[in-house]
Amino acid sequence: MQRLWSRLTFSYAQKLSLVAAIPLVLAMAVIAILVTVQARALADREILALENQLIRAKKAELRNYVTQARNGFYFIYGSAAPDDDAAKKRVKQILAAMIYGREGFFFVYDYDGTNLVSPRQTDRIGQNWMDETDAEGTPVVSELIGIARQGDGYLTHLWPKPSTGEDARMISYVTSFPSWQWAVGTGVFIDDVLATTAAARAEVEARVQRTFLYITAITLLSVLLVFGSGMLINIRERRLADAKLKRLTQRVFDAQEEERGRVARELHDSISQILVGVRFALDVARRRLKSGTADTAETSLDRGIENLATAISEVRRISRDLRPAVLDDLGLGPALKSLTADFQTRTGVETTFNTVVFRNRLDQNAKIALYRIAQEALTNIERHSGATHVTVDLRGHRRGATLRIVDNGSGIRRETRSDQRGIGLRNMQERVEQLDGTLRILSSRGNGVAEGATSGTGTIVEATVPLTHLLPPDPKSGTDTSTDPKPQKMQA
Repeated sequence: MQRLWSRLTFSYAQKLSLVAAIPLVLAMAVIAILVTVQARALADREILALENQLIRAKKAELRNYVTQARNGFYFIYGSAAPDDDAAKKRVKQILAAMIYGREGFFFVYDYDGTNLVSPRQTDRIGQNWMDETDAEGTPVVSELIGIARQGDGYLTHLWPKPSTGEDARMISYVTSFPSWQWAVGTGVFIDDVLATTAAARAEVEARVQRTFLYITAITLLSVLLVFGSGMLINIRERRLADAKLKRLTQRVFDAQEEERGRVARELHDSISQILVGVRFALDVARRRLKSGTADTAETSLDRGIENLATAISEVRRISRDLRPAVLDDLGLGPALKSLTADFQTRTGVETTFNTVVFRNRLDQNAKIALYRIAQEALTNIERHSGATHVTVDLRGHRRGATLRIVDNGSGIRRETRSDQRGIGLRNMQERVEQLDGTLRILSSRGNGVAEGATSGTGTIVEATVPLTHLLPPDPKSGTDTSTDPKPQKMQA
């Protein structure tokens, strides 16, 4: 079982569909059970009420029959003596003749259990039935006589139907003629009542089953809709993901080609030209040495050595742009200080760098991301803004760390949408998103422009990384050195 379960793998969309479908199925199952239970309980109450109503009607009918029969011969019984056999005979004849409906009749038993009147079952007349019981073990005659001795009442029992001879449920009403010690009564079969209630129960059960089937069908349809919509969303999201992946791959290729092109231009425009100058100076020095003019050859050698020093400096600059060693050795603050200093030297744009001492507490990913964002922002300022002053501010706070770069250049046009931004801005955004941080790029109008700004325009680039990217304080120091209340202001 575990091996089979381990082989079952679900995609994200399938898991999402299951998460949506399982609660739906459980809810519909609970609703179906509750509806079924409530419907059956309500139906049972209604059927029981119907059955009781019908039985009460039957009992009232029986009582009415006995009352009418008693009124018919009461003038005989009321004036007869207890041993008046002629009066008893006349009453027996009257009761034997009172047959109604297909099954209705009157019966008479004396208190000893002997049957005196039974017009539909004449073979019972004259025999003692005190010990007779029905199929359920009820002593019918004994119970009827006992009820009669107490006055009158009803008894539900089984009795053979005269028309079929088969036992059926019957309600008997019996009353007493105490002076003659007779139990006189009649009965009515209630199989029609039972049939009516059974039909009602069958109809209710059929309705409950139909309701259950409807709920099941609705549940299946809902589950199919959930899975169908999940599959459609999965297909759509997969297509969007594929398209995004293609665009991301293309952006990666573009970034690689742009970086390669930049390095190639740097090598061609600086290193290559300097090395050509070195080669030319060395060649001139060699020719002069051969011609015997050593004093002039020394000048060419000095020029070549100077050009080599320039080439070494350019190689170091290019290497630093690709991956500054100071970022790994000293941390983000010194690396940004060096970056802003080189930026001012190269462009002539006045640059101010402010920082709060971090004691190298940012993790490696955060340091690289913030450094690259600053590098990209300064490159954009150099190429597009026309700014005369730039402020770079780095500081930590309770929510994490924030790098803020403000210039007083031409700013970003408002109609520029996020999907129209260049690859540099997209790379900045993606670097921050990888750290679960935020990047804001907005106009510096009304947001506090950089020092030296005169136009009130410009751009603010603000990148924030969360507190999770700050390393815990060094336990050897005994204090939290995440921030320093006195910021360092560095004029690059």
